[in-house]
Amino acid sequence: MRILALVIRILRQFIRDKRTMGLMIFAPILVLTLMHLVFNGGSYVPKVGLVNIPEPINNHLYLENAKLTDYDDETLAKAALTKKEIDGYILFEHQAPSIVLEGSDPSVNQATMQWVQEAFKPLVKNGVQQELNIEFLHGSVDMGQFDYFGPVLLGFFIFFFVFLIAGVSFLRERTTGTLERLLSSPLRRWEIVAGYILGFGIFTMLQATIIAAYAIFVLNMLMEGAFGYVLLITLLLALCALTLGIFLSSFANNELQMQQFIPIIVIPQVFFSGLFNLETISEWLSWIGPFTPLYYAANALRDIMVRGYGWSEIYPDLLVLTCFSLLFLTLNIFALKKYRKI
Repeated sequence: MRILALVIRILRQFIRDKRTMGLMIFAPILVLTLMHLVFNGGSYVPKVGLVNIPEPINNHLYLENAKLTDYDDETLAKAALTKKEIDGYILFEHQAPSIVLEGSDPSVNQATMQWVQEAFKPLVKNGVQQELNIEFLHGSVDMGQFDYFGPVLLGFFIFFFVFLIAGVSFLRERTTGTLERLLSSPLRRWEIVAGYILGFGIFTMLQATIIAAYAIFVLNMLMEGAFGYVLLITLLLALCALTLGIFLSSFANNELQMQQFIPIIVIPQVFFSGLFNLETISEWLSWIGPFTPLYYAANALRDIMVRGYGWSEIYPDLLVLTCFSLLFLTLNIFALKKYRKI
């Protein structure tokens, strides 16, 4: 009977906590649905440019199953490749075929090369084809999947742990009465929020620096650009996670409820950050990516670490990350109205 009484008490606790009950069902369904939509998406269709292909050869090429664009000269094709408008372009120099790949995504490289091989099969039958020369704008033939996924994983782990630690730490400030005592002082809401963000921020920035340095210098993650830019991106991402974690902790009553935000707020961002190719999933779902901080951080990290770009290419992403942080910072100030009106 005593065991039964304990079981009944635990069941009543779950039933009373409607949010926990809902998330136990809703969160796994959400994540499984996203995985289904991502992994069961269509095959990637490569985007290939054709640069002055000789007419006799062009007539023998099998040019289906790809998005093709004709260019009058290689300069235009290379500019489109740099802007990631195409995945590669084919040209003939001295009657020898060459393909130049964008190179930063091994899976896209593979899909493009498979199409090229299919396209050149008719030439093999007619004895026209020569050995294909392959060049890379970024990366190389030795570039692995981890080199491409690494920047996204780096950003995700920084975002995840900073979000969790900041949210739980701020929650403890509330539950232990520390925040209540601060709110009863002459401090204004923005001063309290600024103090907490600066205080937590020192440790989260240290954490982000250590993680980034370890991934690049110990795990030998591909690094083509400047490490300083990687630090700047990870620090801005950590600031986003910090301000978002503190904001959402205002709506949690205990650590379990804080952790319940992870499958709804953090994990879905992985699916739209570039870890999976958004062009292979439905358009009605892919629009979510630009509304998540990890989307911009992963894009900027890849531009630095894989493509070797500089400030002029990453500053729009950094600007968006800064706007996210300012938005969450402002929401934090208004969220404190729940506890005291000034």
